[in-house]
Amino acid sequence: MAESFFATLKTEFYYRRIWPTRARAIRDVAAWIEDRYNRRRRHSSIGHVTPVDFELQYSSQAAEIQLAA
Repeated sequence: MAESFFATLKTEFYYRRIWPTRARAIRDVAAWIEDRYNRRRRHSSIGHVTPVDFELQYSSQAAEIQLAA
């Protein structure tokens, strides 16, 4: 799984940019991970949906269960 993550990071983000400083590169990579990879990328472990969509589906199902109880 880590190999897949780093391959994605390199092809979708890292190889497309040049940074003036190492600190800026670290900040930009962290922002990419938080914004793009963690929130918008589809994950196979949760049914090939984005984490945001998964949470929305989960919370709506949980609300329906509470209403039914």
